[in-house]
Amino acid sequence: MKAFFLFLVRLLYRFRAYDTEVLKTPGPVLLLPNHISWLDWLFLGVCLDEDWKFVTSANTAKTSWLHRKVMVNKRTFPIDPNSPYAVKLMAEYLEKGGRLVLFPEGRLSRTGNLMKLFDGTGFLIYKTKAKVITCYLRKAHRLPLSPHSGWKEWFPEVTAHFSGTHIAPELEHLSTSEARVVVTDWLRDRLVDLQFETEMAFGEKNLVHAIAETAADVPNQIALEDVNRTPLTFRKFLVGADVISQQLRKRLPAQSAHVGVLLPNISATPVTCVALWSLGHVPALLNFSTGIPIMIACAQLAGMKQIVTSKAFLLKARLDVEPMTKAGIEFIYLEDLRKEVTGGQKFSTLVKHLLWPRTALPCTKNYEDTAVILFTSGSEGVPKGVELSHKNILANIRQMLAITDLEDKDRIFNCLPMFHSFGLTVGTLLPLMRGLYSFVYPSPLHYRVVPTALYDRDCTVFLSTNTFLNGYGRKAHPYDFRSMRYLFAAAEKLQETTAKTWSEKFGVRVLEGYGATECSPCVSVNTPLQPRNGTVGRLMPGMEYKLEPVEGVEEGGRLHVRGPNVMKGYLNADANAKFKEGGGWYDTGDIVAVDRDGFLSVRGRLKRFAKISGEMVSLTAVEDAFAGAFPQFGLRCQVAVVSVPDEEKGEKLIAISNEPKLTLEDLRKVAKEKGLSNLSMPREVKAVREIPKLGTGKVNHRELQKLISEETPAKS
Repeated sequence: MKAFFLFLVRLLYRFRAYDTEVLKTPGPVLLLPNHISWLDWLFLGVCLDEDWKFVTSANTAKTSWLHRKVMVNKRTFPIDPNSPYAVKLMAEYLEKGGRLVLFPEGRLSRTGNLMKLFDGTGFLIYKTKAKVITCYLRKAHRLPLSPHSGWKEWFPEVTAHFSGTHIAPELEHLSTSEARVVVTDWLRDRLVDLQFETEMAFGEKNLVHAIAETAADVPNQIALEDVNRTPLTFRKFLVGADVISQQLRKRLPAQSAHVGVLLPNISATPVTCVALWSLGHVPALLNFSTGIPIMIACAQLAGMKQIVTSKAFLLKARLDVEPMTKAGIEFIYLEDLRKEVTGGQKFSTLVKHLLWPRTALPCTKNYEDTAVILFTSGSEGVPKGVELSHKNILANIRQMLAITDLEDKDRIFNCLPMFHSFGLTVGTLLPLMRGLYSFVYPSPLHYRVVPTALYDRDCTVFLSTNTFLNGYGRKAHPYDFRSMRYLFAAAEKLQETTAKTWSEKFGVRVLEGYGATECSPCVSVNTPLQPRNGTVGRLMPGMEYKLEPVEGVEEGGRLHVRGPNVMKGYLNADANAKFKEGGGWYDTGDIVAVDRDGFLSVRGRLKRFAKISGEMVSLTAVEDAFAGAFPQFGLRCQVAVVSVPDEEKGEKLIAISNEPKLTLEDLRKVAKEKGLSNLSMPREVKAVREIPKLGTGKVNHRELQKLISEETPAKS
């Protein structure tokens, strides 16, 4: 029967199993797979020797004759999941050298992703010290016999991937109740790591093929929509990219080149990027909010000779690109490309994609080739050019998919600019790879329009920053975010007042994350499965960290990270040489503390610390204390903090506010309520018309330093 079933699954599902030699491991041993279809037992059973037994529910076995036949036989180990003796029976069997297959989720996944693990499995591992083998069943969730509500196919290609043997950590210093939680979290990490490693090893090796693979499965599903309300299906998206690439080929060099992309959040932006990838070129996304001089500097740094843009966009954004033209840069306009496309080209390209959906759009790039060039925000200096490879971006997307339970029906709203790595990777490329609908909106600053648009499109996933969330919190109707499942906030520290507003007014939990352009960008993030308030979540799978001690900082240190999502390098020669010397470690420049469970807490950038009377004071922490603390001046009142040299104490703090009536006495009162030390108290307060911001919503501290050097009244 085993040989027959093996033949059957290979015939119907092209089934293959990898690293099966580990299944010869003698007991006591537990095999712990993800549980995503009613046929999981069959895919595992054809790989196992006869002495392996599947743990099944004796209660479920009573529901029908079929359940009884499948769940009670010589290959099963029936238990009553409601009985306190169930774990004892399994433990006794393992202690005799038994080998058990146990689904640690305790139920079939309703999302197609890994759900929560019952800590009874962790308790069993802790008590028996059994060896652990994890298994990742890939694409079995696409079977019709899978209970999630997304799309299915009759005969998906299913594979089983087995890990090596794992031994749980020794936890004698913990109580039993604490140990079972720690071991359960440890097990979840092993399952997530295996999923991520498998997807990296067996998934597509460039972004074009990864998107095409998804498009072939759901060609008629809407992939993108923008403010023009012209939805693009996945097939139309790739056909559009193919048609544009045919026109760009006539204007771009044959060899690989860095090509600028100067476009807002519209469907044409990712279409253009995919078109450039298919031609072997590297799109360099320009931040148009920085101004023409900075864009010229970025173009020269990247060696750009051509920039793809839109006449309509330049007109609307009031960008005069004549200085860039004089600098020797050629502009290619999408409007001109579209005029040259004939009906015959459109038809022949469509036919090609109908016949060969996975290979119609070629791309010869591999993991290590550069995919995009992004420019850092420049909040504390001149922007750097960051080279992200196809591997970097694919890894970060797969890391996010491994730790979140995004479903086929999820709808993403992205108003973060695509020249920002969060908006590009998570807001744009992730849904294209995952097969999700996404709505792209050109500006996050439209505080009334964004909530209304999100409400109108029934979006369930939203990406934002603390600054923008404050704006929406002031303007949105309490019902605008009724459909929200995931609200991710990153790019700057989430303030307590912001999280409270969203919880109380909209009933939405803000999931804070942390990242950097150099990390594609996600380094850590809170999820509904593993949240911890006040932190930025746990490190992404496949990443490692180290903390470098910092003088004057007792808790935490300067964070360095390494992993497959960390950049290929900088375009800037000096910065790149320094990065390469580190052996792949990226110095974030942030002071971070890591707790026992691996949750990161960001104290602030090292450059945002002041040394006052020999002690390190976090300017970010002082700003957080003042955030939303002055309701008497209205919700618009903002306070930023900078440091300047001081002859007496080394440095002193200056508060800068857009509220001219704010006084030092107001600050002192709040500082006392929040428990700030005397060293953390600003010595002056200055008024400005507007706190300068970057395109991502962060405070532009470099610009602030310039502002305080100007003549502004100081209040004492």
